[in-house]
This record gives sequence, C-alpha cells and structure tokens, in this order.
Amino acid sequence: MPRALSSLFANKLATVGAIILIFVTFAAIFAPVVAPHDPTHQVLVDNRKPGIWSSEGSSTYILGTDSLGRDIFSRILYGAQISLLVGLTAVALAGAIGITLGLISGYYGRFVDDAIMRVADVQLAIPFILLAIAILAVLGQGLQNVILTLGIANWVVYGRVVRGQVLSWKEKEFVEAARSIGARDISIMLKHILPNTFASIIVIGSFAVAATILAEAALSFLGLGVPPEIPTWGGMVNRGRDNILTGEWWIYTFPGVAIMLTVLGVNVIGDWLRDYLDPRMRL
Repeated sequence: MPRALSSLFANKLATVGAIILIFVTFAAIFAPVVAPHDPTHQVLVDNRKPGIWSSEGSSTYILGTDSLGRDIFSRILYGAQISLLVGLTAVALAGAIGITLGLISGYYGRFVDDAIMRVADVQLAIPFILLAIAILAVLGQGLQNVILTLGIANWVVYGRVVRGQVLSWKEKEFVEAARSIGARDISIMLKHILPNTFASIIVIGSFAVAATILAEAALSFLGLGVPPEIPTWGGMVNRGRDNILTGEWWIYTFPGVAIMLTVLGVNVIGDWLRDYLDPRMRL
C-alpha cells in the first residue's frame, strides 16, 4: 500500500483524479447531511432561479433551481449516489459474467469456446443503445433493471481478455503440475489461473466504471434510465435541455460538469493503474 500511494502521489494527474473521486464519493455518502434541500421538493415560485453568481439569485440555492423549483446543488449530490452505485455494481456484474465465461471458454476450448465466443461476437455486432433499449423494453424501467442491463451489455470485454489470458496460462508448468496431482478443473481455474488475470481485470474495470457512468447518463438522458423522480445527472441534463433557448444554462451545465469530472477522474486513475500494475500494457 505505501508503494502504491507513493506512486499515485508521484503522478500529478492521478493525484488530481484521486481527489476528484474522493469528493464525489464524499458527496454520495454524505448527501443526506450536506444537501441543503430535499432533492425532490418542488417550490414552483422559485423555479429557474439562478445561483449566487447572479444578482437575482440567493444563497438559498447556490447553484440555482430547475424548472420545477428544485435545488440543483442538492440534486447533484444525490445524483452522485446513483452514478457511483450504477457504475460500481454494473461493472461488478459485468465482470462476474465475463470472468466466468472467459475462464470456461479459455480452459475447455473447442465447442465450449466456439459457442461462448460466437455469442460474444453477436453481442458486439449489436449497437449498445439498441441492446439496452431491447433489454429495458423487456425488463421495464428501474434502477435494478438499469444495472442489470449495463451488466449484461458489457461482459464481453472481460470475457475476451480473460479467455486470452487463460489460453496462455493453462499451458504453464505449474498448471500442468496441479493437473498431474489430481486437482479439479474448478480448483485449477480459481486458484492457479484466475489470480494471474487480476491485473488486467482491475485495469479494465477501472475504465469500465467511467464508461458505465456515461452509459447510465445517456440512458437517463433518453428517458430509458431510472424513474424521473430519482435525481440522476443524465436525467437532469435531459430535463435541462428544454431551457437551452430560454437561457437557464445552469440547469443542464452543472450536472454535465459533474459527469465530465467524475469520468475524467476515473479514467485518470485507470491510466495510473494500468501503468502501475503492468507497465507492458502501456499504449
């Protein structure tokens, strides 16, 4: 851990990314304490009110209000909960599916490998948004269904990478030794092969969190994400687009900045992890 921290602090860009993620995590965890208003409370007489930068604004709403009079700052804080929850859980689900199928595909090969990889090829041929719409059309809207959809839609990258690693590692001497003393296939995969793929999995997962946060924002922007009453950054940008021509720029700008900074922070940390865990993975 000390070596990892010293490496992180030696990279100025990664340090900035870590600070951003700490702030976002803090906002998500302590939103009920920090938020000055109920994110769903509507005060119609204060609708589209600017923030403290304007003479028409007030310290009551530091980032202004939306078209229904809801506090933008409070909704951004609560929206961080949804973004992190979806990003982490959907990536964990996609990783669980992809790692399992990748291990099975690479270890057993032949017909099993062909079947799993052809399913992966078919899924890659379908645009993400069409696949997400199809799944959500069957499952319906809801936070759990969004997580399930993103998990199902993003397992392929894990499966392909793990499969490639398994094809290499399963021919090593220590695996042959374990097989010769009667170790079961499941034991060989989990104890001898899987640990050697962790570096690649962690790097992929770090970038996937950022991509998943963007995907959730895109689905919410299109009205396919979580229900409208739940504050999400993508949903806030979606509802704010109606105010582009009327000049209330703060309604959609601040949620967009929150998405941009969070994705930037995760991607920067992903770059650092890639170089720290395996310098050979540098592009």
